[in-house]
Amino acid sequence: MTRRVRVLIVDDQPRARQSLQALLSTWPSAGEVREASDGQEAVRLVEMRPPDVVLMDVRMPVMDGLQATRIIKAGWPRVKVVVLTLYGEYEAEALAAGADVFIGKGEPPGRLLAALEALAAGGPF
Repeated sequence: MTRRVRVLIVDDQPRARQSLQALLSTWPSAGEVREASDGQEAVRLVEMRPPDVVLMDVRMPVMDGLQATRIIKAGWPRVKVVVLTLYGEYEAEALAAGADVFIGKGEPPGRLLAALEALAAGGPF
């Protein structure tokens, strides 16, 4: 049996979180999926029970995704962070903050699923 991957979706837009939930429901390896609406809430949820993977938006109120990524990667280096954003100009900064993968929200859903599979298998994407 395939190990179930715990995922935390972090996005301030409810529709974006719902879309990611729907996509993850098609991924056989998906386990528990939790949601946060900003970076501060994401850090709190990671502190409570670290997921395997965080799907992190960049532009959010309270604490943005780049700051949250830095905190998560500093405290929980084994947690994989996939930055998902509409804004390609954040790629270098996201990777410098510790993101394992950077994916544009406009890319095909299969790219995100392929990245999740690679990360779940313990490899880079």
